[in-house]
Amino acid sequence: MASILVIEDDDIMLKAVRNILGKDGYTILTAKDGKEAFDKLENETYDVVVTDLMMPYANGLEVVSRLRSDETKRHIGIIVISSVGNEETITEAFRLGADDYLKKPIMAGELLIRIRKLLSNKNSSSQLVTRKK
Repeated sequence: MASILVIEDDDIMLKAVRNILGKDGYTILTAKDGKEAFDKLENETYDVVVTDLMMPYANGLEVVSRLRSDETKRHIGIIVISSVGNEETITEAFRLGADDYLKKPIMAGELLIRIRKLLSNKNSSSQLVTRKK
């Protein structure tokens, strides 16, 4: 099953997302801020990162930017979850390389569908690359 890193500084939101994804059988690891997230990303491999935007030490846009600029981590799917819903911030998240953006409060079913779709698209893309070789 897919491994997902959830980066969220709000304890209640972190537990909620972990429970939603855990019930669907995913392996869930968590980080409470950007610094802890970077440490975990350095030492583990993930299929998807779900990140909040507003966090201490490094915000979600920095997480997206760093993942997309690292050749070994570009393949990781990224979903941003935030209460910030202005067009400029959403556009910036996508410009930096986020795969999806959900505005808080999130709906469990929507998060699960978007995770499944992202994983399915990533698997389809990797199969195409494998076939071309």
